[in-house]
Amino acid sequence: MKELFINIEDNIKKIYLIEDYNIIEKHEENLQNPMLEGNIYVGKVQNVLPGMQASFINIGSGRNAFIHLRDILPKQDISSKNKEEKQEYDIKKIIKPGEPILVQVTRDRTYKKGARVSKHISITGRFFVFTPTAPFVAVSQKIDDENRKKELKEFFENKLPENMGGIVRTNSRNATETELLDDLNSLFNTWNKIQNSVCDSYPQIVYNAGGILRRYLVDNLDKGLDKIIVSNESLKEEILDFLRIENKIIEVCVDNQYIKKYNFESQLKKLDNRKVWLKCGGFITIDKTEALTAIDVNTGKFIGRDDFEDTVFKVNEEATIEIAKQLRARDIGGIIIIDYIDMHIEENKEKILELLGKELKKDISKVQVEGFTKLNLLEMTRKHVYSV
Repeated sequence: MKELFINIEDNIKKIYLIEDYNIIEKHEENLQNPMLEGNIYVGKVQNVLPGMQASFINIGSGRNAFIHLRDILPKQDISSKNKEEKQEYDIKKIIKPGEPILVQVTRDRTYKKGARVSKHISITGRFFVFTPTAPFVAVSQKIDDENRKKELKEFFENKLPENMGGIVRTNSRNATETELLDDLNSLFNTWNKIQNSVCDSYPQIVYNAGGILRRYLVDNLDKGLDKIIVSNESLKEEILDFLRIENKIIEVCVDNQYIKKYNFESQLKKLDNRKVWLKCGGFITIDKTEALTAIDVNTGKFIGRDDFEDTVFKVNEEATIEIAKQLRARDIGGIIIIDYIDMHIEENKEKILELLGKELKKDISKVQVEGFTKLNLLEMTRKHVYSV
């Protein structure tokens, strides 16, 4: 049973993905400081910094946004030039203060920094990420059927106008040709509206990505959702309107006591705790810093078997499953260092790596596991699903 619960409380929109009454994911958006990522603006070039090959762009959201030269040049120019040739570009000759510039937010603002923007526009649909300024088609690596990958790639290449491209999403794996075509036509219509937006003054928003709720629904509509529960009638109508547009049927009901009714409070508290206990008696600690997230594995109360290596492996094994869950539930991103209890048998390290890889396949985010360092620390990176 997979359910989505959406709640608005104290100007915070909260989204919970729940499988068999276990909270798998939790995401929040402050409605007083809404998510900008994905929005497209006609911005105004404020100033150009030749020494950094960058510029600050006024998009009307308070602090100016930042753009680098590589996010201005066409992607084919970037990929085809070597380092020396790229250095020949002069940003002062490409953009000038006061000019309008069409940009998309690729990384949201923080309390310290403005947003990061790019001229490389991408519009996300259920089955396809449309990139009108990048002339190539890529297919999600999570589609493992090579014949289907080839079929999907050819389908989109044949339907796309010249010099346009995109990325075939994992959701398209089981989609019908009609569904794929409807999605693509919707993306074309959105791009045409953006291009036809008349801006007598700028900065001005020309496309609103819909914040965290729309993005989450687009990402999860085709992943076996059984029911969507919301806290009020207004949210219900918003969800139903979205489902009608996407021609998708999912039960939507109102229940503002859902969290209390099924006693999810204890699970939510666990997501905020630094220390997370394991069933075996061991525990992990999760410490976030500005540079990285450090996760430490400890034996705790677990005495284990007679063999110390077996005891260590048992704790590390259970910790691996819990770590994968916590990364997804807390949406931990960036560099992640895991300090496992030292294992002296190489085969056990390989088993842990294999188990981690298996558990991380359940995560929709992009994850890269680098392996164990010489200090027996496991290095990995994970991309935030939604940066707010």
